[in-house]
Amino acid sequence: MSSMDLEKLKMTGAGRAIAVLTSGGDAQGMNAAVRAVTRMGIYVGAKVYLIHEGYQGLVDGGDNIKLAHWHSVTNIIQLGGTVIGSARCKTFTTREGRLAAAFNLVKKGVTNLCVCGGDGSLTGANIFRSEWSGLLAELVQKGRITDTLAKQHDHLNIVGLVGSIDNDFCGTDMTIGADSALHRIMEIIDAIMTTAQSHQRTFVLEVMGRHYIWLWCQLWRLAHVRNTRLNIIIVAEGAIDINGKPISSNYIKDLVVKRLGYDTRVTVLGHVQRGGTPSAFDRILSTKLGVEAVIALLEASPETPACVIGLSGNHPVRLPLMECVEMTKLVQTAMNEKKFDEAVKLRGGSFENNLNIYKLLAYQKPAPSESNFSLAILNVGAPAAGMNAAVRSAVRLALAHGHKVYAVNDGFQGLANGEVHSINWHDVAGWTGQGGSLLGTKRTLPDKQMEKVVENITKFSISALLVIGGFEGYEGVLQLFEARCHYDELCIPMCVIPATISNNVPGTDFSLGADTAVNAAMESCDKIKQSASGTKRRVFVVETMGGFCGYLATSTGIAVGADAAYIFEDPINIHDLTTNVEHLAEKMKKDIQRGLVLRNEKCHENYTTDFIYNLYSSEGKGIFDCRVNVLGHLQQGGVPSPFDRNFGTKLGVKAVQWISEKLTETFRQGRVFANSSDTACVLGLNRKVTSFTPVTELKDVTDFEHRMPKVQWWFNLRPMLKMLAKYQTSFCEYVPGEIEHVTKRSISIDCGF
Repeated sequence: MSSMDLEKLKMTGAGRAIAVLTSGGDAQGMNAAVRAVTRMGIYVGAKVYLIHEGYQGLVDGGDNIKLAHWHSVTNIIQLGGTVIGSARCKTFTTREGRLAAAFNLVKKGVTNLCVCGGDGSLTGANIFRSEWSGLLAELVQKGRITDTLAKQHDHLNIVGLVGSIDNDFCGTDMTIGADSALHRIMEIIDAIMTTAQSHQRTFVLEVMGRHYIWLWCQLWRLAHVRNTRLNIIIVAEGAIDINGKPISSNYIKDLVVKRLGYDTRVTVLGHVQRGGTPSAFDRILSTKLGVEAVIALLEASPETPACVIGLSGNHPVRLPLMECVEMTKLVQTAMNEKKFDEAVKLRGGSFENNLNIYKLLAYQKPAPSESNFSLAILNVGAPAAGMNAAVRSAVRLALAHGHKVYAVNDGFQGLANGEVHSINWHDVAGWTGQGGSLLGTKRTLPDKQMEKVVENITKFSISALLVIGGFEGYEGVLQLFEARCHYDELCIPMCVIPATISNNVPGTDFSLGADTAVNAAMESCDKIKQSASGTKRRVFVVETMGGFCGYLATSTGIAVGADAAYIFEDPINIHDLTTNVEHLAEKMKKDIQRGLVLRNEKCHENYTTDFIYNLYSSEGKGIFDCRVNVLGHLQQGGVPSPFDRNFGTKLGVKAVQWISEKLTETFRQGRVFANSSDTACVLGLNRKVTSFTPVTELKDVTDFEHRMPKVQWWFNLRPMLKMLAKYQTSFCEYVPGEIEHVTKRSISIDCGF
């Protein structure tokens, strides 16, 4: 879609009517989706109706279908569940029920329906769409509507958003609610670990997930600990053995007690997994999908098939609904036929890859005989959540390959000072869930101490380097690569795993620690907003970290529904600030009681946090008062999020696999000699795949002065943030989703999570 088409779409949105409902089981993030659909619909000039109680409300009509206003969805983005309610409706499965639903929509002039639910809810929506003309003809025949009214509403457009904590819908990388469910489960597991260690107990945890064991497949890496004091076993509620027989949590408990004699307890997590506030990922995901759903509805024609808005490599895409449903059903068919290998492949490349990594780390042990190679692992830059998870998986896989592994304390400075010691399998037990850097980390670069760095690489016979860190990690390895012409000792494989809350490392869309930092900032902003629940008309100015990179401020802004987020990459002037203050003042005169403005720490040399606070305070006198908060280093602290634990584990494995291959390839005449550019790389996640990019190739796309990539994918989220804050921004900046078909080949691509 061109920019001109989008502007035309905004002009033609007037007079259109959109209805949104949530159906089936609830999932955290549904409210963010409802908010996005509502506000985006109103933004383009359409009428938006909220259908309460799912399909039941659609069938019953009346007060269940309410016209929404901008403020109808104020302050709901942080709420779990769904504020418009959800219900399973048997009546809608009958033609009479769908006839009543069609009548209720036509009365409101609605021919665009957004459904947020699982595959059953979306299949029902497609049936409703396919029967629409026949339902209207029957309503005309029965005299319930006029022929003219039927012709005015002659086709129904359907767009689906998948809400499911199981992440069990083929075609999308993630479903709404899945990440939040992992957050709830991990909070419980972290708590259980303390009592389990105290009493030397084994715990069997039963999680949701039916036969679709995505939750389990993700959680094994987060909580799998096997030693003398603590064992945790996770089982999906629908787990079955190879013969199709159910495997219950109590069966596992009895087996552990009988075979191993361990004191064992069972904990069934149940619906707590659906509860609580949605994670940052789910809020941002739901917002992106909700905005795209409105665009897709307004673009649809009678010939357009019903579609689902999914996520593909951080970007919303439009997927033919029934292609997704049919592919999802094939998984269940394979399970029923006990074709488990096929079922795993049908679940997608990411699921299969996660399962393989689980087996790799869970079942492999240190190699009985050492290889000729040694790997040194160090953390560089500021601490970031997920660093320890990456170190753990890298250490264990390297040992499994027979390599000698060295841990380096305090980054390149520690390497120069000889702070190098061997590290073993059990040394990294329990590291996955710990925040910060247990190895210690410094920002020091190697160029000022190159002689000492080379001396210790020689002294410890280091064959390869794994650097886990931020921009300094990338820049440091680049310096080592460029020094190869002077030191043969640096002709060894070197890999960088990006790890920084700023998310400013070139060569990757995401860095370890960024997800945890966004969640930390989001939770703080939630509390800040809540603190003003008894205060009318208050604006908060909140400063985030991130250096010159605005990822943290932008993502947090979307997750908390901020009124503005000022960043370096999107330059501001005094006119912009004045416009923002006036805009917020106008909103405060109406129903809005609280405002939130985020400022990246280095967004502007002169427009400091205090300047913006003073400006808002001065211009808002008589309308609102103002408070300022600097989040500071709390964004670096805390335990890693499920995403960062999983991502760190996966990157650690991939890095060691790559290093092992390069060591074998470059081992000649009794030594390693790696001097080509592809032997010093950044391991990053780019769209749907993890890839290794030579550090020297990244120089041209890097802004070294401001320490970040020149082009950043997330910048396309900025128009969405502004539109949902009701700013009249340029609509042409919005990048619409593409159409992707769902095939066995398309789902086989590893999405990197």
